[in-house]
Amino acid sequence: MRTPLHLPLPAVFLSAILGWIPSGRGPLPASNGPGWSPRPPLASALAPAADVSDDGSPGQVKATTPVQAPPLQAPPLEPAPGNGVAVITTSFGDITIELFKDRAPVSVENFLRYANDGFYAGTIFHRVKPKFMIQGGGYTDTLIEKPTRPPIQNEATNGLRNARGTVAMARLATLRSATAQFYINIVDNRSLDHTGYSPSEFGYAVFGRVLSGMDVADRIAAVATAASGDMEDVPVEPVYIKSVRVLK
Repeated sequence: MRTPLHLPLPAVFLSAILGWIPSGRGPLPASNGPGWSPRPPLASALAPAADVSDDGSPGQVKATTPVQAPPLQAPPLEPAPGNGVAVITTSFGDITIELFKDRAPVSVENFLRYANDGFYAGTIFHRVKPKFMIQGGGYTDTLIEKPTRPPIQNEATNGLRNARGTVAMARLATLRSATAQFYINIVDNRSLDHTGYSPSEFGYAVFGRVLSGMDVADRIAAVATAASGDMEDVPVEPVYIKSVRVLK
């Protein structure tokens, strides 16, 4: 008599004894024979390894310590080729700025002249508004305005926006009234951008940006302020500009 696999009957009995299943691919190990182990489920495969005691019995599962990834660091800003760099040293620390000579040549040349003349040494940030901007470079700590050169052209039409970290020329309501004073935007101030040619739309000329030291500007923006004479938002304790050094 033939089995369905056309093997002699003794071979069938032998296969049953050895745990083999005849097939065209050769023998398979028995389900409970030596060397056989089921594929572990995914959860088991990912489980932490257990301790094994000296006598070989399983111990407690080791707890794994999560690894805290380091915070992402913003790459340092670099000035564009041909643009100048200056360091504004304040009583709170240094603020390094890039000067957009290609986009605001008149404003940059004006700022450099005041800086090289030592004009800014001993002036203060006299107007500080959190979530807006910090303004300085024109008054002493007794709120006396220093004499300046004539006003310069308003370069607000250069396409640069008053984004956080940019540096721009301060002025009066008159469109062409900027002299020495500048401000650093603490937030994006789109209301200060050029949007038209009426006095309310012309905007304020951006001529640089902070490369490093924005944390210093933020700390200055957070100081306590009060009204003093006819001026608002004056720091209670003066925030000094010690110097402005031109690096290149």
